[in-house]
Amino acid sequence: MPTKFHVKRGDEVVVIAGAEKGKRGKIIQVVPKKERVIVEGINIIKKHIKRNQQHPEGTILEREAAIHISNVMKAERYDAKRQTA
Repeated sequence: MPTKFHVKRGDEVVVIAGAEKGKRGKIIQVVPKKERVIVEGINIIKKHIKRNQQHPEGTILEREAAIHISNVMKAERYDAKRQTA
């Protein structure tokens, strides 16, 4: 069953809940099955990589983790709400 979300890839959003509250970013990816989005520069995690041919020493990568779609709002709508309040 397809689900319709209020945001899509490329939208400018504001995080409205959680540790990253108030930060802005652009949606990189939407994960419909888990109702999550990945926002550029938001919710950065460190991922440890084992040794392999690309990384002979192993490494730690920093990348964005998914956040629940209910914790983001389109930036235009957020700004409009802030103007009227």
